[in-house]
Formats: sequence, structure tokens, C-alpha cells
Amino acid sequence: MNAQLKKNQRGMSFLSLLFVGGILAVIGVIAAQVVPTAIEFQAVQKAAQNASEGTTVAEVRLRFDKSANVDNVTSIQGKDIVLTKAGDRYRVSYAYQREIHLAGPAFLTMKYSGSSK
Repeated sequence: MNAQLKKNQRGMSFLSLLFVGGILAVIGVIAAQVVPTAIEFQAVQKAAQNASEGTTVAEVRLRFDKSANVDNVTSIQGKDIVLTKAGDRYRVSYAYQREIHLAGPAFLTMKYSGSSK
């Protein structure tokens, strides 16, 4: 009878529960650091699109800086963007990277790049 009861038991042991919980905690900590950089990237895209409506190089850079300042962008500035003339508009291109310290000498590096339409 006792062997029959053990055969029907299912579930996780306490150690496997701790292991899975630890893995989920590490993933959660990393995600909590990655999500703000993704939100900042969207703000940079919006700033580049807004800046591309400028008519001079100085105006484009100023518009980018003002828009980036509103959204609290710290990774890139107007002096870092690359401008190309496309007809009567400027195309704003950008590339930057963010590093997140994981542990010891380990870093997670994310490279972001894009351009206005």
C-alpha cells in the first residue's frame, strides 16, 4: 500500500523549487535593468523623428536635444547623431550601446541603432 502512494505522488521537491525560483529571480533582475534601456531607445527613435523635421543642421541637433531632454535620454546627444540630406529633409541616424553590470567581470552589452524615416 505504501509503495502505491509514493508512485502516485507528483510535484517538485523543495530543492528544485528553490532552483527554479533562483533562476526566475535572476531573469527578473536582468529584465528590470533591460526594460528601461528599451524604453529609452523608443524615446531616442521619437526624438530622431522629431529632429528630422528641422531645416538646418543646428536646428536638427537642437530639436533632438530638446526632445531627448523631455524624455530623459542620457545615452545619446544631438552632437552624436549622424545627419544626411534626403531631398529637402534631413535623415537622422544614430547608434549607441548600453552596458549592464551582471556580476564580477560580466556585463550585458546592448547595441542600439536606427534612423528617422
